[in-house]
Amino acid sequence: MSGNTETFNFQAEISQLMSLIVNAVYQNKEIFLRELISNASDALDKIRYQSLTDPSVLDSGKDLKITIVPDVANKVLIIRDTGIGMTKADLINNLGTIAKSGTKAFMEMVQETKDASMIGQFGVGFYSAYLVADEVEVISKHNDDEQYIWRSSAGQNFTVTRDTVNEPLGRGSEIRLHLKDDLLEFLEERRIKDIVKKHSEFISYPIHLVYQKEVEKEVPIEETEEAVDEEKDENKAKIEEVDDEGEDKEDKPKTKKVKENETVDEELNQTKPIWTRNPDSIQKDEYNAFYKSLTNDWEDPLAVKHFSVEGQLEFRSILFTPHRAPFDLFEGKKKRNNIKLYVRRVFIMDDCEELIPEWLNFVKGIVDSEDLPLNLSREVLQQNKILKVIRKNLVKKCVDMFTEIAEDKDNFNKFYEAFSKNIKLGINEDAQNRGKLSEFLRYYSTKSTDEPTSLKDYVTRMPEKQKFIYYITGQSRQAVESSPFLEVLKRKGYEVLYMVDPIDEYAVQQLKDFEGKELKSITKEGLEFEDDEDEKKKFDEQKKELEPLCATMKEILGDKVEKVVVTDMLSESPCVILTGQFGWSANMERIMQSQALRDSGGMSSYMASKRTLGLHPTHPIIRALKAKVAADKNDKTVRDLSNLLYEAALLASGFTLDDPSQFSSRINRMVMLGLSLDDEEAAPAESDAPALEEVTESNMEEID
Repeated sequence: MSGNTETFNFQAEISQLMSLIVNAVYQNKEIFLRELISNASDALDKIRYQSLTDPSVLDSGKDLKITIVPDVANKVLIIRDTGIGMTKADLINNLGTIAKSGTKAFMEMVQETKDASMIGQFGVGFYSAYLVADEVEVISKHNDDEQYIWRSSAGQNFTVTRDTVNEPLGRGSEIRLHLKDDLLEFLEERRIKDIVKKHSEFISYPIHLVYQKEVEKEVPIEETEEAVDEEKDENKAKIEEVDDEGEDKEDKPKTKKVKENETVDEELNQTKPIWTRNPDSIQKDEYNAFYKSLTNDWEDPLAVKHFSVEGQLEFRSILFTPHRAPFDLFEGKKKRNNIKLYVRRVFIMDDCEELIPEWLNFVKGIVDSEDLPLNLSREVLQQNKILKVIRKNLVKKCVDMFTEIAEDKDNFNKFYEAFSKNIKLGINEDAQNRGKLSEFLRYYSTKSTDEPTSLKDYVTRMPEKQKFIYYITGQSRQAVESSPFLEVLKRKGYEVLYMVDPIDEYAVQQLKDFEGKELKSITKEGLEFEDDEDEKKKFDEQKKELEPLCATMKEILGDKVEKVVVTDMLSESPCVILTGQFGWSANMERIMQSQALRDSGGMSSYMASKRTLGLHPTHPIIRALKAKVAADKNDKTVRDLSNLLYEAALLASGFTLDDPSQFSSRINRMVMLGLSLDDEEAAPAESDAPALEEVTESNMEEID
């Protein structure tokens, strides 16, 4: 070592930090490159700011860039920048003797979590170099000083030497990492490119990778080589084909293929951070190209929202709505969101759950904050007020973006087909934006059969005397269109929305009303219409008249139903099953029964529908049954038909049968009776079923 080398001891905490980094085992070693590039970018920022007031500082080099050079032969990775550089005093103070305020905090965090990826956010990012290197050299040239070399092998001390051996840098710093033998992967071209793309793609300055590439070239054969070849040919048997007469026999220079090493200088971050630009200056093609580079999608986005927030909080963001939903949109193990978080254009993470709610997990984009603290541990993120403000703004801007999509009918149809479940999930989870999101809902209805209608359009079509927004939930559109619950509402001219998506059941429980109109399920009891006095009086008489039948049927059905009542909901069907106002609907009960991990007791039994059998007072079957009860309420036919009507009503109302085989047996027996068959004709083989009695008007066999 030359005579002008000076040796300094590391400040105690830095020495401990380096020992911790060198001796511990961390999974995510690649972050060292992110930290060193980030530091280089800061150095370039400083010289650029100086040049605004003093342009002469750039006389030592106007080209502001970062260069990475893997030296495979010497196992050295070089990171060079043309930034402000460091004086001798800076090298001593910044890289060794003055403890950073975050050193101790970082050591505490890293000992607890065994994760070094947050090192740069405690102001000690430079020391991440020792994750991969045994020895680090920093060659630096500041405009106000000579060129110096800082060198350390992560022991107790470091040396600073005036540089008389390396080429002059002009200005800036060059970091040389002498890599550990088991970490030579960081000299590979592909590995460096992947790390830069992941962590540093949007650094404001160009990042160049200069590497050696083996290429195949054709070179002319020299005369001496040619003579040797001819001599070899003479010693061989001369068996040659006759040339074609028309062949061009002009002498061409003879060549051979050789492999050579070629130096390649490639810019790695050509995709610029367009979110820092004014939205008015950005073309649609630029947004599309940025979206594809960000997401690896092959399609253009359906919509884009580019905005910045300034004032007490400052951040910029670009949000994209994709054309189609990914196949794994709601898979449990999938990433919760697709928003990448940057702090001052340095990538921090892409799985920050606090950044955006789960129902917006299909929205893709970036957020670049100027205000987030640099110690971004998960615990800090959860408590961070700035992040909560960012989240609130992102949700608001997403809703604005969807509103803009809704202005184009074709685009909105594509959007709703892909992401309607997310909107409904948002209505279920996001109370603050529930009213706004409800404007995006679309449903087929009794009056809108060709295309879905919005709730806003529904309200404009409501008759003056209609107080509620009526809806029916079910397994499919075909099932609800033929539901007996629609009969009277259709006759009265009231529109009913068809909600056939399972998530509708959850959303509508939270969405109580729209524009002051309460949403009412037509499958639940308590539905009342604005009838005139004569109709009410007539209905009260019918209820009184059918009280004996209701009591008898309740006695026959027992605990299967909570009660049997007369209803004005029907005009064609004899009866229907109504559910309680506050329990599950038939469709919700079916959904809950389908859950693989459902609770068979507890909440399920508590929320299960309280079933009410509603009778249509003027239906011929009900009138005939009433007459039979009046004649003899113990008639077996009454018992059998009561059970059959109940089970048929269950199916028509969307429930599942508790015992389908018993219902099937009843139907088969009814068919045999209708065909005037006895058991011997219907089933010649021996059967366990009891024989049917001769059919008369009032002695139908009990089929229980």
